[in-house]
Amino acid sequence: MRKPEWLKGKLPGGGGYRAVRKALSAGGLHTVCESARCPNQGECWAAGTATFMILGNTCTRGCRFCAVDKKAKGDLLDSDEPANVAAAVRDMKLRYAVITSVCRDDIPDGGAQQFADTVRAVRALESDPLVEVLIPDYLYGYLDFVLESRPHVLAHNIEVVERLTEKMRDRRFQYRRSLACLEQSRARGADDLLTKSSIMLGLGETDEEVESAMADLRKVDVNILVLGQYLQPTKRHAAVEEYVHPDRFDALAETARGMGFGFVVAGPLVRTSYKAAEAYVAHRVRGDG
Repeated sequence: MRKPEWLKGKLPGGGGYRAVRKALSAGGLHTVCESARCPNQGECWAAGTATFMILGNTCTRGCRFCAVDKKAKGDLLDSDEPANVAAAVRDMKLRYAVITSVCRDDIPDGGAQQFADTVRAVRALESDPLVEVLIPDYLYGYLDFVLESRPHVLAHNIEVVERLTEKMRDRRFQYRRSLACLEQSRARGADDLLTKSSIMLGLGETDEEVESAMADLRKVDVNILVLGQYLQPTKRHAAVEEYVHPDRFDALAETARGMGFGFVVAGPLVRTSYKAAEAYVAHRVRGDG
């Protein structure tokens, strides 16, 4: 299936891009921008933003849509990683830092403590940046590790509508468990914590299924919704069933706002960590703007 003209990624380049590349290389850090082949890498890096991917560059789960390397055992944990992420945030002068990870089923806490240590290291910076985390499906105690580090935004993606979960996500992911992760985050986190989730379109879902998934997210009080187009990273991954027109994204976004989401970002090249939600979060947390 040929991509339409309005669906084109941004090529990396410019001084901002080179500065981000230098800061990441200095700390031996990974980004989901590179590992997941995000189409917005050039735009975001040129603006001086990047999504740090901790716990290595190898995932222990194998979702059919994801380009990150997969093995039964992940990379050796780096005890300096929290400090290195904080140093990169400082050197890049970020006011908004996004931290995500691979899944680590091969270690007892799934990497939750490393997540918490990284958030604390970033929040300890004199510049006091806002911190968003995009976490695996932690529940209860492991989730509490992350929540106690006080991120400003906690994101966990349901990824696809319920019918497609078993087909597209690793068998260890479950639609209802993902909803429980988000629900527990609101119940066990700080009162001012914002929660966020994302749904990919273009995999054969119907509008009714998308609206049902959005309703499920509102039932667990998710604040921020992201709707984006699935793009096949390689021929080994699931094929695109449809390139969703921007008008359909606009219509679904309007429906979502009517459901009560505080902020909705939707479009063909939108991704969970895309910078469009930063102004909203800054306004909610600090009253900026």
